[in-house]
Amino acid sequence: MASDIRTSELKTPLDVADYLFRRLHEVGVRGVHGVPGDYNLVALDYIPKASLNWVGNVNELNAGYAADGYARIKGISAVITTFGVGELSLLNAIAGAYSEFVPIVHIVGTPSTLSQKDGMLLHHTLGNGNFDVFADMSKNISCAMAKLNDPHEAATLIDNAIRECWVQSRPVYITLPTDMVQKKVEGERLKTPIDLSHPPNQAEKEDYVVDVVLKYLHAAKNPIILVDACAQRHRVLNEVHDLIEKSGLPTFVAPMGKGAVNESLSNYGGVYAGDGSNEGVRERVESSDLILSIGAIKSDFNTAGFTYRIGQLSTIDFHSHYVRVKYSEYPGVRMQGVLKKIVDKMGKLNIQPGPKPSNEIAHVDEKISTSEAVTHDWLWPRVGQWLQPNDIVITETGTANFGIWETKFPEGVSALSQVLWGSIGYSVGACQGAALAAKEMGNRRTILFVGDGSFELTAQEVSTMIRQHLNPIIFLINNEGYTIERYIHGMNATYNDISQWKYTDLIPTFGGTPENSKTYQLKNKQEAEDLFNDETFARAEKLQFVELYMPKEDAPKALKLVAEASARNNAKQR
Repeated sequence: MASDIRTSELKTPLDVADYLFRRLHEVGVRGVHGVPGDYNLVALDYIPKASLNWVGNVNELNAGYAADGYARIKGISAVITTFGVGELSLLNAIAGAYSEFVPIVHIVGTPSTLSQKDGMLLHHTLGNGNFDVFADMSKNISCAMAKLNDPHEAATLIDNAIRECWVQSRPVYITLPTDMVQKKVEGERLKTPIDLSHPPNQAEKEDYVVDVVLKYLHAAKNPIILVDACAQRHRVLNEVHDLIEKSGLPTFVAPMGKGAVNESLSNYGGVYAGDGSNEGVRERVESSDLILSIGAIKSDFNTAGFTYRIGQLSTIDFHSHYVRVKYSEYPGVRMQGVLKKIVDKMGKLNIQPGPKPSNEIAHVDEKISTSEAVTHDWLWPRVGQWLQPNDIVITETGTANFGIWETKFPEGVSALSQVLWGSIGYSVGACQGAALAAKEMGNRRTILFVGDGSFELTAQEVSTMIRQHLNPIIFLINNEGYTIERYIHGMNATYNDISQWKYTDLIPTFGGTPENSKTYQLKNKQEAEDLFNDETFARAEKLQFVELYMPKEDAPKALKLVAEASARNNAKQR
């Protein structure tokens, strides 16, 4: 009776699941990833009612990778799992999203609140009556938790979780018990969109920080701009591009910031990664007397094995929740407002030009014939010549992640990689999510470069791409195993070898037909060159899978440097 009275008091009664999915639609989600399980099945019935598309993945780990890729293109994503067995399979992907600031709403269908209260011995549990143990595992890789155990507070918890996911740009965790799915909440709340804005900086404090930055910027003789991943994740690219274009300062990106900057701009100078930098970049960046560092993540792979040589006394760091000017830190001052005012007030600056990267292939690698194997020194500049504006490029942890540093992008290219978390196999799932997002936004080309070893971890997700009528171009680099790990340790060790699959045969196995897919095998530069010049291939009208053979021990220069540094770090003794 109490429940009936409660429902009668609602102006527009709406089921909890319906409210949740409508809120996800409101913030831009259109495709929902995940795997069905008995604790989430009734909730899944509400997805089409909210004008959402159920993707349906092969497994939860792939679903998480796909949600990650989707969020990096659309701005936010959602993934649904079932209690225990499903959500635990997802956690590696969620941890990666947490470390790399990717906003994913993770919804877990759980046993009913009555079953949990009674400590029932249910399937998918540890058999000890503890129904909080899996949520506790997710706590440290989620920026907010919402347990929808009471309809009175469910709508508020949903709104708060989605807001925190967007604002902090990190995963959130929502439990939806089976008996809460159809409980009623106030649908009138949907008339007021969730406030996704950040509170403005305190004006006096912001103005002071701006004045301090401008003092050093005007005094600098050869300042530069260095852009990294958090400029993308925390949505300040408009302010960053205003600064780059209006200042004219030489601008560089860290590896994780690849794709954050329009690389066709005349003042774009290339990738800075310490010893792994593009030609001429390290010298120019490290000789600068002032570096405007925006959204830096100074991890080992992002700095080519901690080989940055940038002093804090010549650096101003802009971050999502603070600005650091040399050794003085200003907490609570977000970079958006500061960057905007710097652009408005900066005036004329001292500018010394930087290097001009290109996709020119080194003379020693120019030769093209049926006898010449495809090398990394040849491949990545050639990819840059072939790419089109607004492409989405996904690179796997390994040779592709480091090789893409040598590719200069056309305008509008988005680059997806997992440099910090570095979970091999990530890119295949991420490709599915990114391709789905691209299809929803107008079908930008989606291009994946993945090694054979990584591909074998998550290959099944190609079947989801086919089922969802997605048309990515997948380049599988066949170099007989784990090349990055060979360079770290065990060049000829059997544990770095893999089973040699008949990779192109997988496409028809996963449901591919001549109408929706095509496969290629490239064993030399001439075959690769012919494909890059093929206009039908470039149009990407169907899923295309390219098996690209490369020498076993060939690797990008940056990978070799990072692998050596990683090996030294691993070998350190107390």
